[in-house]
Amino acid sequence: MKDFKTLKVLDVFSEVFERFDINYPLMRRILAMKLTIDGRKIPTIFNQQTKKKNKPAEENGFMKSLWMYALLGIMLIPVVTFGDNYFFQMSIFFGIVMFLVMTSMISDFSTVLLDLRDKGILLTKPVDRRTINAAKTIHICIYLLFLTGALTAVPLVVGTIEHGVLFLILAVLELFLLDLFIVVLTAVIYFYILRFFDGEKLKDIINYVQIGLSISIIIGYQILARSFSLIELDIVFNASWWQYFIPPIWFGATFELLLHKNINNYLIGFSTLAFLVPILSFIVYNKMMPAFERNIQKLANHSGKSKRVERKWKDHVANYLCRTQEEKSFFRFANNMMRNEREFRLKVYPSLGISLVLPFVFLFNEMQFSSYAQLASSKWYLSVYMCNLIIPGSINMLKYSGKYKGAWIYKTMPIQSISSLFSATLKVFLVNLYLPIYFLLSVVYMGIFGVDIIPDLLIVFVTSILYTIICSSTLKDSLPFSESFEEIQTTNLLKMILAFLIIAVFVGIHYWITFISYGVFVYLIILSVGTILVWKKAHKSWWSNK
Repeated sequence: MKDFKTLKVLDVFSEVFERFDINYPLMRRILAMKLTIDGRKIPTIFNQQTKKKNKPAEENGFMKSLWMYALLGIMLIPVVTFGDNYFFQMSIFFGIVMFLVMTSMISDFSTVLLDLRDKGILLTKPVDRRTINAAKTIHICIYLLFLTGALTAVPLVVGTIEHGVLFLILAVLELFLLDLFIVVLTAVIYFYILRFFDGEKLKDIINYVQIGLSISIIIGYQILARSFSLIELDIVFNASWWQYFIPPIWFGATFELLLHKNINNYLIGFSTLAFLVPILSFIVYNKMMPAFERNIQKLANHSGKSKRVERKWKDHVANYLCRTQEEKSFFRFANNMMRNEREFRLKVYPSLGISLVLPFVFLFNEMQFSSYAQLASSKWYLSVYMCNLIIPGSINMLKYSGKYKGAWIYKTMPIQSISSLFSATLKVFLVNLYLPIYFLLSVVYMGIFGVDIIPDLLIVFVTSILYTIICSSTLKDSLPFSESFEEIQTTNLLKMILAFLIIAVFVGIHYWITFISYGVFVYLIILSVGTILVWKKAHKSWWSNK
């Protein structure tokens, strides 16, 4: 088995693990096994031979995607270098890093934290639960540290040139503590959920908590920004007791305290929390490990009445939206897959919360500079386009499944047109995931901006359908639910960024036509006709060539 450099670094801290009653040699071996498995691709049913010709036998998709995070990190350089207000700049810096890492933790690594698959093998061997859980936590921490390192390497190098070596030492130490805090915080939240719920209800609750966490991250970031105010071109901190609950402020205060020698009670308090809370929370988490592992076993319990009862109205929707019996069958199939795939929901549902909250973030920001009456008469209703952010990531996830090996059925079934599978799956996505958020936002927006924006809301809806077709290009060379979730790390972040830029183009066009008489109605008609033609084109050529 390959001796990873990461594990050689970990060897330096072996005594620390031993003090926590963790069998370090065993944990190291488990980690080596996990990292080796991460580097292997699980064969998929389709086009695998073609893929193998272009890819090495072992590669880690997550590592390959880190360069995109490094690219994102370049945008943090101005935050670190412009000015010398360490408190404000580093609070914003840690706020952005925490947002990105926490989002990745919830959507990508929650499945690892709640994974049960290795217990069937490891618990039959003389390995205690504490060591297994420590290996799982360190496994996640390794990837979060790589992600954090890729994201912050460039701004920290530039910041060190600007502010000195002490800045670098403090930043590296606090980024490590931040990652530790994120992992432990997520685990503790799951621990209490696992403790009080059981069976199918537990799996539903976990999804709701993920949505709540995503919303909390965005709200927390907004509260962080409002802790500072601009007074005569100077950024001033408005001290208050509730800021003790905003972690990025803790880490930002340490730089102000140590580098600027600015000593006051608030800065001392925040800085103390930056060091104490991650360490104490890890100690508490270590005590919780055995109970956490026992409670995770509840996820294997399928007892209890599921809230997801058969919904006959979906059959009526299928009859209305699908033209052929084959497409109706695929509609029911895709509906069942999206409802019952726990891993799919773990990865997609957090983005639901973000899409629901982001439009209101724009409105609240605008309310700082204008009155409610001015807001209601403005064109800020176009911020409802933010709900379309759910589309690129969710469409990309449609090709993955925990039961991907069953994709052989596509080849054995007498399918007349495989494009029916694509069209039915996209329709289920729009009905199950997109429409609930769109309708909720539309009702609230009509309450704020009035019913006159109904044609604009219809444009947003038609645009979302067209945008869904465009984003379905990410399913290239794949069939829905035919690839393993292990392949997700190869997700092309560049495509996601391009997809978000397309939204900006749609918003720009919509904003422009609002200045033309009857432009909204003409645009709605043109857009509707264009979307119908593009859907038919995709049905006849794009999707049928898979």
